Amino acid sequence: METVRNPRRWWILVVLCLSTLVLVVDSMALTVAVPSMTADIGASATDIQWILDSYILVFAGLLLTSGSLGDRFGRRKVMVIGLLLFGLASLAATFCDDPGEVIAVRIAMGVGGALIMPSTLSILITVFDEDERGKAMAAWGSVSMLGLVGSPVLGGVLIDHFSWQSIFLINVPVVILAVIAALTLMPESKGPWQKADPLGAVLSAVGMTALIWWIIEIPQHGAFEGRGLITLVVAVVALGGFVVWENVTASPMVPLVLFKHRNFSGGSLSLTLVQIGNGGLLLVLTQYLQFVLGYSPVKAGLAFVPLAVAALLGNAAGAGLAAKVGYRVLVLSGMLVMAASFALLTTVDATSGFTVPAIGLGLLGLGAGIAMPAAVGALMGTIPEEQAGVGSALNDTIQQAGTALGIAILGSLLSSRFASEMPSDAPDQAKHSIGGALAAAGGDSTLANAAREAFTSSMSTTFTISAIGVLAAAILAAVVMRDAKPSAPAPTSTATPQPEEQPASTPELVA
Repeated sequence: METVRNPRRWWILVVLCLSTLVLVVDSMALTVAVPSMTADIGASATDIQWILDSYILVFAGLLLTSGSLGDRFGRRKVMVIGLLLFGLASLAATFCDDPGEVIAVRIAMGVGGALIMPSTLSILITVFDEDERGKAMAAWGSVSMLGLVGSPVLGGVLIDHFSWQSIFLINVPVVILAVIAALTLMPESKGPWQKADPLGAVLSAVGMTALIWWIIEIPQHGAFEGRGLITLVVAVVALGGFVVWENVTASPMVPLVLFKHRNFSGGSLSLTLVQIGNGGLLLVLTQYLQFVLGYSPVKAGLAFVPLAVAALLGNAAGAGLAAKVGYRVLVLSGMLVMAASFALLTTVDATSGFTVPAIGLGLLGLGAGIAMPAAVGALMGTIPEEQAGVGSALNDTIQQAGTALGIAILGSLLSSRFASEMPSDAPDQAKHSIGGALAAAGGDSTLANAAREAFTSSMSTTFTISAIGVLAAAILAAVVMRDAKPSAPAPTSTATPQPEEQPASTPELVA
């Protein structure tokens, strides 16, 4: 932390906002592009899951490692490298014409995003002192929330007037502007040297990749036989080895001793369960809006505004109550509202229209805006100030891993249930996804209606699982966590770089 305030600090904040905004916009806009991308490149349901999961998995797996790289070699340098990689991969995506190529560029974008995020958080802490950090975090969070609200609409407009490739192309000018501003306005900064943990990084990446792969392929290859069993064994061995290694190495990538603190373990495990429930939400509802209700991409993007606006309101309300009632009450009450929203969404069928989903999205945003900043605040409040960067990266890793698991679990469940709900005499193409079913139906209204009914039935099943997961998170938080109150009003943010003096933030609802 600097004793003399940097005269360019507010311009530096603009750079950090741009760097974070490009990640938020890309993730949200891509969910709106799923149907048109599916039709254009012939992507299967599994391909779409991998297009989404590959980015999240790489991003989450490299966050902790890239954070240590920034501390050692320079945070601005690592952030600029990440921006350049993200921008080049985005440009390459505009030339992709098959699912494999899109997955490859999404992996590269995940590496770039992992280099960007921890560096921005570390720079913000370095540039702003305790008196101004809350204002900086609030401004940063507001910009990120604007991206959350606007990016689905922007994605819909771009797809409606151009093509799905345009959602990647829009990243390029933002990246160029952020790189130029970073090089001209932002000073270089480094933290204390920390030895890398390459074995931990490899074990965690291999373990999470194998776990996600196993879940995605359960509908096609089974869970405990042949190829599925081998993948599961790799996941268990790698993740088990990771836990053992992190406990014995002198320089662990993840300080697992933190999990001995009740608020850290309760907050992190609750966040994981919540993100598993949230993970497949946009993937499922985007298909419902466009394939069942027949919405255009623009209209489908606007349909998610209630979620983002309610989350912003919930975050503001939670920030005001945190000092009075403590984190545990906020986490429990917010998660109960979220569970109720998923329960409401289970009632949606092919004839429901958008009224019920709109109410459900509003309740979900409100509950998440109240609960998730409090869970993150409790988690971060247990971490010493000198480890705030590691804590922020660990927070992001927990949420991104939960999101990846949610997309994999709910996506696989959706696919398998859809296939089982379709008529036995339906063409094979029609049993893989609702997009394939509608394409195969052509003018056959009977098959098209059967596909819509099958999809909404399977969608209700996935939301039931989400409701159970969030309810379990609420119970876990109530039992494990202990009351803790912040010492200062909680700022709004999509990530959590601040030390325990200002612990609350708003994590991302979807990846």
